[in-house]
Amino acid sequence: MTRFAYPCSLFALLAFLPAGAQAQGAPKVPDTVVFETGVEYSNPDGQHLQLNIARPKSGDGPFPAVVCIHGGGFRAGKRESYDGLVLRLAERGYVALTVTYRLAPKYPFPAAVHDTKAAVRWVRANAAKYKIDPARVGVTGGSAGGHLAQFLGVTAGVSEFEGDGGNAGQSSAVTCVVNVYGPSDFTKSYGKSVDAAEVLPLFLGGNLETERFRHLLSSPLYWVTPRAAPTLCIHGTEDKYVAHEQAVWLVEKMKASGAEADLLTLPGAGHGFKGKDAETAEAALMAFFDKRLKK
Repeated sequence: MTRFAYPCSLFALLAFLPAGAQAQGAPKVPDTVVFETGVEYSNPDGQHLQLNIARPKSGDGPFPAVVCIHGGGFRAGKRESYDGLVLRLAERGYVALTVTYRLAPKYPFPAAVHDTKAAVRWVRANAAKYKIDPARVGVTGGSAGGHLAQFLGVTAGVSEFEGDGGNAGQSSAVTCVVNVYGPSDFTKSYGKSVDAAEVLPLFLGGNLETERFRHLLSSPLYWVTPRAAPTLCIHGTEDKYVAHEQAVWLVEKMKASGAEADLLTLPGAGHGFKGKDAETAEAALMAFFDKRLKK
């Protein structure tokens, strides 16, 4: 485990790079933030899953927490791609984490769900140590990470998705979700995505014809209830990997069920926001978490 506390400088909006894109060097750490890397949170199948965690250096807390889940088509990506975002969240008064999870094809669905739920349970189990308010835990992710974040938001209390990743006495429920271009319905992804036919069989153990039930089981859209966590979806109209309609379907179903949901549409944006789109998306994410998680 490494501990940092260095002066701040500007760095890229890593949260909204294309799925799987990596940072060009590690971001500098603000002098108001404590940053720890390589903290083990779970050890399923001997995988020693780790997280990076940023928190305000001063203040008594308890602080709200945000768990960040990287993208990469469920088969690639690294937690470090969210280091920039967790540092900016910590500057804003959050304890923020970016987590590693098991990847396909070696670990197909629901391994990644088990892991991300274990991460939320770890947050609550370590709330006193990191001055976290266990009643205020948000989650966000992009692409595959957006799917996993959304899945956490709609499956609270579903025991089959908890896994055995530790801290079984803690809840994996989340307070709210920011879903950045994550898919909601895998049964309607084929033909609307440039890589669904390649990615989904690896994640789900087969294509729609051979594993239709797993496509349904793993789709957040079919788990929506009135108890779903309040959600903000952020999606571009020109996304060739996850169609914009995936966000529309989710938000419409959540609203119809009585759950709270909203959609920020970025006209002309694709999969991976840049420039003004990245700034707009991050500003919306921050405002949403401030509204939902800060007292």
